[in-house]
Amino acid sequence: FSADSKKLAWISMETPGYESDKERLFVMDLESGEKKYVTEKWDYGCSNVVWDNENADKLYFTTVLNATFQIFSVDLNTCEIAQLTKGQHDFTGLAACGNDLLASKTSMSMATELFVVDKNGQERQLTNVNKNIYDKIEMGRVEERWVTTTDDKQMLTWVIYPPKFDSTKVYPAILYCEGGPQSPVSQFWSYRWNFQIMAANGYIVIAPNRRGLPGFGTEWNAQISGDYGGQNMKDYVSAVNAIKTEPYIDEDHIGAVGASYGGFSVYWLAGHNQDSLFKAFIAHCGMFNLESQYASTEEMFFVNHDLGGPYWEKDNATAQKSYETSPHHFVQNWNAPILIFTGGKDFRIPYTESLQAFNMAQMRGIESKLVVFPEETHFVLKPQNSILWQREFKAWLDQHLKK
Repeated sequence: FSADSKKLAWISMETPGYESDKERLFVMDLESGEKKYVTEKWDYGCSNVVWDNENADKLYFTTVLNATFQIFSVDLNTCEIAQLTKGQHDFTGLAACGNDLLASKTSMSMATELFVVDKNGQERQLTNVNKNIYDKIEMGRVEERWVTTTDDKQMLTWVIYPPKFDSTKVYPAILYCEGGPQSPVSQFWSYRWNFQIMAANGYIVIAPNRRGLPGFGTEWNAQISGDYGGQNMKDYVSAVNAIKTEPYIDEDHIGAVGASYGGFSVYWLAGHNQDSLFKAFIAHCGMFNLESQYASTEEMFFVNHDLGGPYWEKDNATAQKSYETSPHHFVQNWNAPILIFTGGKDFRIPYTESLQAFNMAQMRGIESKLVVFPEETHFVLKPQNSILWQREFKAWLDQHLKK
């Protein structure tokens, strides 16, 4: 509700079953009943909607644009949208704070802190919870690169360098495969999939915003549905091929890692690794067999939309294309070591997907390891488990990617 209680704002998605549909902003005048689709001409979503305390015709929101979450304002009279903040960071939360805004902010080099942002986009940091830690460590440089894809589009790719990076030296590299599948590779901070930890272990991290990620328009975001083994897989390879030409990257020691849809991506790349681009893989709670995934997940609306429907609909071209590209069909091509993580209480992508992948690797004679967290779900959330996860993650990469 607006400050004067005369208007109501809400966010709506249009397509049933499509969890990553455009988040549309609507406002209703409660006296007249008039409803306005405020962001109709805006090709991006919006979240964290906040009313201006002084101006009942103005709203603020956050959205991901070119792989960073920024704060925007919108004039309800004209529906004109203005970008308030810029920079290599994510604003992940927003609230009214007197005449200003209170916002939470992260980056790949900073866990969440609170900031005050005025209506001109000027920032003032309120908290610095981890300063005593940051003062004692060095973060690696984070660089924005644009890569040409196989269909001649431009794809933003983050490159994260080790601390004390020396361009005269040669480093192994990791391709990061995002989950979701439609979750942005933004300036997020993770306590598990942490790019700075990966880089600090002596790796250059390649993190592409491949097809199927928000922040680059609705068409780019929606393309992946029904095309899991298609263009976005080509995007991964395009990113690696573009970055590996740098003289400081050891192109003979590149790995691929990912969770959830990122785990699917790892399994798919492992089955299409004929040129041995990747020398090691790590998959966490990934989809391996799309037919068993369809039959066992608790999120039926998701597989119905993204895979196109059930596998028994033989006349459903979209569904049949999805199941034909399932990673389990290509396990005969696996040729590199693989580490698999899973959680015993994962009902999103049940742990049996990971067991299938591990068993097939073992039967094929592929060097492989399975790490099961019996009490974890689709995520590893317990601190001690997270520490073990990091140790196993690092040890596997060091064993197979370092000379």
